[in-house]
Amino acid sequence: MARPKAFITRTLLPDAVDIVRQVADVEIWPDESPPPPDELRRRAADADGILTTIMDRVDADLMDAAPNLRAISQLAVGLDNVDVAEATRRGIPVGNTPGVLSKSTADLAFALLLGAARRTSESERWLRGGNWRLAFHPTHWLGQDVHEATLGIVGLGQIGLEVARRARGFDMRILYHSRTRKTDAESEYGVEYADFPALLSQADFIMLCVPLTSQTHHLISTAELAMMKPTAILINVSRGPVVDPQALYQSLHANRIAAAALDVTSPEPIPSDDPLLTLDNLTITPHIGSAALPTRLNTMKLAARNLAAALTGQRMETCANPEVYNGG
Repeated sequence: MARPKAFITRTLLPDAVDIVRQVADVEIWPDESPPPPDELRRRAADADGILTTIMDRVDADLMDAAPNLRAISQLAVGLDNVDVAEATRRGIPVGNTPGVLSKSTADLAFALLLGAARRTSESERWLRGGNWRLAFHPTHWLGQDVHEATLGIVGLGQIGLEVARRARGFDMRILYHSRTRKTDAESEYGVEYADFPALLSQADFIMLCVPLTSQTHHLISTAELAMMKPTAILINVSRGPVVDPQALYQSLHANRIAAAALDVTSPEPIPSDDPLLTLDNLTITPHIGSAALPTRLNTMKLAARNLAAALTGQRMETCANPEVYNGG
């Protein structure tokens, strides 16, 4: 009996690839950049399963081009690049990787919060530019305190909860807004539910932890930025299009809010001539929320196990559309 074929759209760590190799013949896209759409369709044409990243568009056209496809495994929690509804209609399970990357992403989110508050990236650029002439001055490089400040978390999923855990160590008041009220989290972590305008107007730090959907696209734009305090700092570790980049530029350039820190941009990669990159009060990292070696390895292994399970007729560990399974 012929072994199934799997196409992996990016180089992974060997321990993860070996999980798939045990059950399938594996082809791996070798380039640093993701496969172009035409190439992705060509490589997936005879694949029984594919392991993708957020840079790969998995839509009806791709599924049409891959008639043998019976498993899609995403190396991420978010699935905004995958047409899950179409996969479900075709009976194709779609795996993702919730849980394993939440803590590392929350670590990075809090690092961005602290860095923006205390202006670490901005002051380091200034220092490396040869500008440090005076050892100390009491009014230079004034930032904002994090301890006992008010944090507003938008989206209290796993990453949002992990951010809340870290904020408690800084004695922060924690507001949150989400689609549903989380009374258990309110009891356990002392977080307070707030409607969206109240959170925006009261928080010293606004942390975005929402998935990208039609409802959250440009969730933060001109009107929302205008609701924030002039001393507010916006942090985005969700998806780039959750924030309107032009509105953010205008707000930061005019100092209507104090600063922002982004681990995600729209588009990605951000163009080198993007006006956001001219701003001193903006910190940007290149989508590294889960880029800690143990976390990335565990994430890759989970994605690999999801794919291997589906290719051997078993249920995925973490499936975004469990209704494809009988009784799911």
